[in-house]
Amino acid sequence: MDLETALQACRFLHYAAAMALFGTSAFLAVLAPKELAERLGERLTMILVAAAGLAAATTLAWLLLKSGEIGDGWADTLNPALITSVSTDSSFGRAWQWRLALATCLPAVFLLGPRRLPALAFCSGLLLASLALTGHAAMLSGWPGLLQRGNHMLHLLAAGAWLGALIPLLPCLAMLGEASPSPPAARALRRFSTAGHVAVSLVVVTGIANTAFVLGHPPADWSSPYQALLATKIGLVGVMIAIALTNRYFLVPRIRLARTRSLRLLGRLTVTELLLGAGVLVLVSLFGMIEPT
Repeated sequence: MDLETALQACRFLHYAAAMALFGTSAFLAVLAPKELAERLGERLTMILVAAAGLAAATTLAWLLLKSGEIGDGWADTLNPALITSVSTDSSFGRAWQWRLALATCLPAVFLLGPRRLPALAFCSGLLLASLALTGHAAMLSGWPGLLQRGNHMLHLLAAGAWLGALIPLLPCLAMLGEASPSPPAARALRRFSTAGHVAVSLVVVTGIANTAFVLGHPPADWSSPYQALLATKIGLVGVMIAIALTNRYFLVPRIRLARTRSLRLLGRLTVTELLLGAGVLVLVSLFGMIEPT
């Protein structure tokens, strides 16, 4: 595997882990009733631990791979002098110092017992938002740069809240399909439906603003690799929104009338959303390394 492909894979794994961690922990801490949060928290512990470990590992790996990209390839990924220079003498490295500190805190959060979910949502949210401190989101300086970074932070958090929350939503749907449906799971589903409107709206609005900041116009030139990948990403997000609207306004109201069939379709479409979301993250990992022209 060449260095560029490894960096793209690292970016994808990091985005996926950070969003899964933030969205799942935020769902459990904010949307799920206490008794449901405890039950789901135990069931999803391995996913949360794995996501935290992967987020921490890819934070470090990203810095090492970036050092190799700046240097002469794989050999420089372990060059102490170059790694030190990258982490202290560049805006990327200075931002990554904060990200490494946040990533290091993640495993310790699991020692907080009942308070771990709010703390995990907070720390993983900071880690996710801090991605806006580098890359295309850090192209501008002054007030425009602050607005661009702030907008991209909101975009990342909204996307993580939407995509990551789909993970605990699946066992909630399974609980609603049991012989004695879980009332807390039903409340969590209603809360998610409301919060989902906010998250999806923010993804759309901040996504449009991101495109305006970076390109200044819609991605209509398919001869440009950056614009072609960005346009494809927008198309996938559009399909995800269509699925979310179908779930909310067609299937959820029919749970009382045809519970088993509606819940089965909801589960399948939720998995489809997750797969499409993974496709979006693959595209982001690719065009985030391309000059935006």
